[in-house]
Amino acid sequence: MSGFAVVIPARMASSRLPGKPLADLAGKPMVVRVAEQAAKSAASQVVVATDHAEIMQACAAHGIATVMTRVDHASGTDRLAEVAQQMQWDAAQIVVNVQGDEPLIDPALIDRLATLMAETKVPMATVAHPFHAAQDMFNPNVVKVVLDHAGRALYFSRAPIPYARDAFAHDTSVLPADLPVLRHIGMYAYQAGFLQTYSSLIPAPLEQFEALEQLRVLWHGYPIMVATVSEAPAAGVDTPEDLERVRAVLAGR
Repeated sequence: MSGFAVVIPARMASSRLPGKPLADLAGKPMVVRVAEQAAKSAASQVVVATDHAEIMQACAAHGIATVMTRVDHASGTDRLAEVAQQMQWDAAQIVVNVQGDEPLIDPALIDRLATLMAETKVPMATVAHPFHAAQDMFNPNVVKVVLDHAGRALYFSRAPIPYARDAFAHDTSVLPADLPVLRHIGMYAYQAGFLQTYSSLIPAPLEQFEALEQLRVLWHGYPIMVATVSEAPAAGVDTPEDLERVRAVLAGR
């Protein structure tokens, strides 16, 4: 499908990799690489949302559209809401949020998420994939999601859900073969009008305990559709080691 927009939030501040959006990847800043990948999707617009002049200048040098946003947003979703306002998008406009540290993002995954939004008319959607390692099931840094029969999220958690009571009573090192365990991927799509609604919602107790902002949406009664893909997408860049890994991938193309 076409007609949707991609917004790429890019902030200079990063505790593990300062200046990450401008890190060089085969002669181009990382944020430019992300935007170029996003442009391979069916999106009609690709916009970088930043709070730093250097990022805006780097994008302009490569013909990438940018929007300057405030520096005090509490979340990436709030930053997207400001972009939607500045761009004066219609309430039904589909907006896909692609993180600025994912230079290997698959354009087909962006299209898949936008298509799911268009087909289901939900205010928000995200992505998950099956995993098979019990160690991931019990890792609080791996976010799990449980779905209903229609593919809507019932709950996101850092805890092991769904919990196979009988199987895990005997052995927690192996996952039951038919356990519907899904790992959440932090990629989202929204209706532009819902971005404004989200910004007005009070934080939810569950969100604060789990440190998962998507729980605010469920807590207030809004549905989140989940696109289930077979494999994990290419990992993003969080550390200097990740940066070198991506450089090696690009060098091998």
